[in-house]
Amino acid sequence: MSATNVSRIAIAAGVAASTVLLLAGPAAAHVSVQPQGEAAKGGYATLNFKVPNERDQASTVKLEVNFPADHPLSSVTPEAVPGWKIAITKGKLDKPLEVHGRKITEAVTKVTWTADGSKIAPGYFQQFPVSVGQLPEDADQLVFKAIQTYDNKEVVRWIEEPKGDEEPDSPAPVLKLTAATEDHHGGAADKAGDDDPKGDHQADDQAASAEGDTKETHAASSSSDTTARTLGIIGILVGIAGVAFGVLAGRRRTA
Repeated sequence: MSATNVSRIAIAAGVAASTVLLLAGPAAAHVSVQPQGEAAKGGYATLNFKVPNERDQASTVKLEVNFPADHPLSSVTPEAVPGWKIAITKGKLDKPLEVHGRKITEAVTKVTWTADGSKIAPGYFQQFPVSVGQLPEDADQLVFKAIQTYDNKEVVRWIEEPKGDEEPDSPAPVLKLTAATEDHHGGAADKAGDDDPKGDHQADDQAASAEGDTKETHAASSSSDTTARTLGIIGILVGIAGVAFGVLAGRRRTA
């Protein structure tokens, strides 16, 4: 096979591989949601809605995120994103929520981001952070149906809920919830420290006791080392004296 044919085959393989990547790339990209850290049941979390631009000749100019009606969230606070206007839509609840002793009669149903001097250009993505809570304790996940609009008027609806292991063509963003913690605002260790004011004193006492034990151990070790050195020196001196005595005794016998 000539070098020319080898080069042609290599080029053809490269083009084919690039075509596969180009075709597979857009299908894998979709609007998604991920928490910053964990999203524990019954707690609060900051969520990032990630919006990739899937079109080569258009830019994303609008995102609508619908919040689950079956598990309404009493607190929804979006973070300001430069170049985007934010609109929050609320609705009355069929069943009021009780949060921290207060009854909540309405909740956020939708948050809309509209480009205002900024766009998501082809080949880029944008994240839209939202602080939410309290997350439900009786659910393993939350589904946020999203609608993405391009500047060529194309609308993509990411609203299909996943069923089983197969991902739908236009999957809705799904937030996986983790197990609830003892303290929804912090860790169990922090709560234990707050509830037990004696905890710090007990820790100090234990540290002081440990320090005292360490000093006693060092003292005993030092004493043992000194005794060993002393006995060693005495042994050397006795050995020298014994050698000298033997030499003198030998000379006397010779004389």
